[in-house]
Amino acid sequence: MLLLADEWNEYELIDSGGGEKLERWGEYILRRPDPQAIWPLVQEWDMWKKPHGHYHRSSKGGGNWEFYKRTPERWTVNYKGLSFHIKPTGFKHTGLFPEQSSNWDWIIDKISSAGRPIKVLNLFAYTGGATVASAYAGAQEVVHVDAAKGMIAWAKENIELSGLAERKVRYIVDDVIKFVKREIRRGSKYDAIIMDPPSYGRGPKGEIWKIEDELFPLVELCMQLLSDRPLFFLINSYTSGFSPYVVENILKLSMGQKYAGRIYSGEVGIPASRNDLILPCGIFGRWEEE
Repeated sequence: MLLLADEWNEYELIDSGGGEKLERWGEYILRRPDPQAIWPLVQEWDMWKKPHGHYHRSSKGGGNWEFYKRTPERWTVNYKGLSFHIKPTGFKHTGLFPEQSSNWDWIIDKISSAGRPIKVLNLFAYTGGATVASAYAGAQEVVHVDAAKGMIAWAKENIELSGLAERKVRYIVDDVIKFVKREIRRGSKYDAIIMDPPSYGRGPKGEIWKIEDELFPLVELCMQLLSDRPLFFLINSYTSGFSPYVVENILKLSMGQKYAGRIYSGEVGIPASRNDLILPCGIFGRWEEE
């Protein structure tokens, strides 16, 4: 299954190739590296040569932005009823993964049509795309967990920017595994769990995360946090080389052993506006109540 992020007005993947992508974020054009775009760039036309900003990757790791036109430090893009701050960061990212809009639409549909209060746990929650979607959909409560204080602050800004400051959202700066274990001891329960684990990471106190070692045990731990009638479980991954069936099999061996429901997986991607190419952007696995 391939889910396309093709309902944007204020974001556009214009073109890709040669290890890079050309995007429009609102009024601003950015050129960034993308490891998936290994096909050749057909033509480096004017917009490629003079975007607002171009992130140059260094041979020693990392990189830097070069700006050709006046660009604000940050600006706003909207997706349907959701709003997000965009900021070119030192790690080439902008603070938002637009391909996740297909998951946001699904989250909004599941929560808004549930007909009952839904409590959501969002792990490795970054700047809160899924948190904003859950709050917008009317979740009773969203618990947003990330190890980085800066990402938590950015997520709060996105909630406020989307006009959702009055919704119940708890922001937790913590190592995800430690937080989940504490929630188990507290007897906390959630109706929906979302996670977007990195391939490798460190918690606020230096805790090491390796997805191949930690993902399945974490999902098993999260099983203890589910309510008697869970609504959904969503796993996203950007780990290079992982098939969608990796996360589908994990859900089958966890959720599928205890709950009746539908389990499926696939890729998320963005169609380019200048040609018929689709840029693959990651994988997902879902369990949902039937």
